[in-house]
Amino acid sequence: MFAILKKELIQFFTSPIGYIAMAMFFLLNSLFLWIIDGNYNIPNNQFADLSPFFNLAPWILIFVVSAISMRSFSEEFKSGSIETLLTKPVKNQHIVMAKFLAVWGVAKIMLVPTFIYAYSVQALTVEGQQVDWGTILSAYLGLIVIMGVFSAIGIFASLLFNNQINAFLVGLFLMFLFYFGFSGIGNFNLLGSLDAFVQNLSIETHYQNMIKGFIKLSDIVYLLSLIFVFLWGSNWLLNKKIG
Repeated sequence: MFAILKKELIQFFTSPIGYIAMAMFFLLNSLFLWIIDGNYNIPNNQFADLSPFFNLAPWILIFVVSAISMRSFSEEFKSGSIETLLTKPVKNQHIVMAKFLAVWGVAKIMLVPTFIYAYSVQALTVEGQQVDWGTILSAYLGLIVIMGVFSAIGIFASLLFNNQINAFLVGLFLMFLFYFGFSGIGNFNLLGSLDAFVQNLSIETHYQNMIKGFIKLSDIVYLLSLIFVFLWGSNWLLNKKIG
């Protein structure tokens, strides 16, 4: 499994894909947070805090993670290289896990340059005051787990199609649905007593608690459960496709 993981990471960083993904994530966040006027612009806010970044980042991640995960399996099946991969002495679930960890690993590396935002916000605070580092760490933890969910969804979508564009679009849709879609449906108040249940299916609902500094076991369990479900689904799809 680790050999496959290493190969995937090397492929990311010996091609423009990994670097473009990291550059786009950092550039788009920086533009919205520091340059473009709007709700996410930190200098325009009355308080120096990093919550605009944590509210914005998942929306950008939906596109970026979809892009870096779309080729994970679709390209293997399209090119026929999956046959070579399956001859290796490794179980199918380990192949899925290696692909997942590679995408999640690249996503987590993208977060490293954003640490500069925290120190920039600290520089904007009134002398003698400190930003709430506990809340920032809680929000970063939530963002990392969300990256894991998106990575698992991306791997699942990549196994649905041999075409990368189709995998990208379906991954995009599923990430949007689970991040905000269920919350939006619940807000319409069309389902009566089920509205609250549907809202709790939304990743955003659980993530917002972490942005506020509250780490609840129920939130972590739900997000990790989503990772497990999509990885299980990916393993099932792989077994089905190879017969």
